Amino acid sequence: MTPLISRPVAGLAGEAAVPGDKSISHRSLMVGALAVGETTVRGLLEGDDVLRTGAALRALGAEVAREEGGVWRIRGRGVGGLSEPASVLDLGNSGTAARLLAGILATHPFTSFLTGDASLNRRPMSRVTRPLSQMGARFVSREGGRLPMAVIGAAEPVPITFELPVASAQVKSAILLAGLNTPGVTRVIEPQPTRDHSEIMLRHFGVTVAVEELAGGGRAISLTGEAEISGRSIQVPGDPSSAAFPLVAALIVPGSRITIRGVGVNRLRAGLYECLAEMGARLSFANRREEGGEAVADIVAEAGPLRGIEVPPERAPRMIDEYPVLAVAAAFAQGTTRMTGLAELRVKESDRLAATAQSLAACGVEVEEGEDWLVVKGREGEVAGGADIASRMDHRIAMSFLVLGTAARRPVRIDDASFIDTSFPGFARLMNALGADIAEDRRP
Repeated sequence: MTPLISRPVAGLAGEAAVPGDKSISHRSLMVGALAVGETTVRGLLEGDDVLRTGAALRALGAEVAREEGGVWRIRGRGVGGLSEPASVLDLGNSGTAARLLAGILATHPFTSFLTGDASLNRRPMSRVTRPLSQMGARFVSREGGRLPMAVIGAAEPVPITFELPVASAQVKSAILLAGLNTPGVTRVIEPQPTRDHSEIMLRHFGVTVAVEELAGGGRAISLTGEAEISGRSIQVPGDPSSAAFPLVAALIVPGSRITIRGVGVNRLRAGLYECLAEMGARLSFANRREEGGEAVADIVAEAGPLRGIEVPPERAPRMIDEYPVLAVAAAFAQGTTRMTGLAELRVKESDRLAATAQSLAACGVEVEEGEDWLVVKGREGEVAGGADIASRMDHRIAMSFLVLGTAARRPVRIDDASFIDTSFPGFARLMNALGADIAEDRRP
């Protein structure tokens, strides 16, 4: 247990760079392990989630090593070339690792076993195992498709066309990664566009991936399997989900102005920026560029008044991880913010919808919660704080309410912030360098 307390401050200032994008970091290691030759990765997120992926790939026969200066080198085994692991693959708290690795393992002809921590082992995997079973894999899991789980890979996988019942980048990516070692064309139809880091990464490695825009706003992604892919060089941009925390803190702490350098601004991850712009946030983007197919920019945030907005449900796939910190911003706004289409938050590291609502209420903010919606009644900058918040083994809940504590009238305490390291190692240190006051709470 690592309790942290966040105290109100007068203002934030300065420049910083957040850790590498978690989604891209996972994918760079996985696709590098399936390539022939050497892949070099700079800017890799060295949080526990990604390190678990690296350890799993080593157990599957790939060489994954960190060199001096933070450069990671992966010597891959080629598509279909991974080997049966000698022991259980423990993926810690990482749902991304579990679901995407299930896709890779589904078309390797051996048996492997996946497990995780108490939080991950509560999360449903059936949304991934259902389409992968159609490709020929078999799965043995706990009730509800939960880990621990055996993956019995298909000896002769078959391509499928699968229509996602709910937009999910993880399910889409699992199917595409399974399709790499499958003859023919594997096709995924998504009802709404989701983050496309897998498509960008696979193309970067030379895989044939076609995207068709469909009537009604959906997309069809087709991947040609059994490709021979070679190692590549990758620069991982800063994670926009991590950048959200210092940026929102700067927006709600009066007198603040900060710059976060080198942040990924992929259009399918931009939902939070769209919401903040509609709220009147003083956000600007400078030095726009492209690195490895990914859009990158420096983001400047300056404190100012915010107003409540209506957040449409179709925006959820573009910002699913950012709703808790958006709700914190909404607490300091003038007027009411309504967010809908949030059912996916119920099956994250915690029930994030309930955790967000209950934590805001504990800090003196009036909220209403439904099955897939949240209403936050803004306090126009006057949020009481003064609460003890249960992180529920959820890094984003912990960071969101440490951000709230920087601008509240009274400090906010998080019971266990140790899970922050899964996605944002050095979070408190970076925030404090910008002027925050986040410290370990040593009270008995």
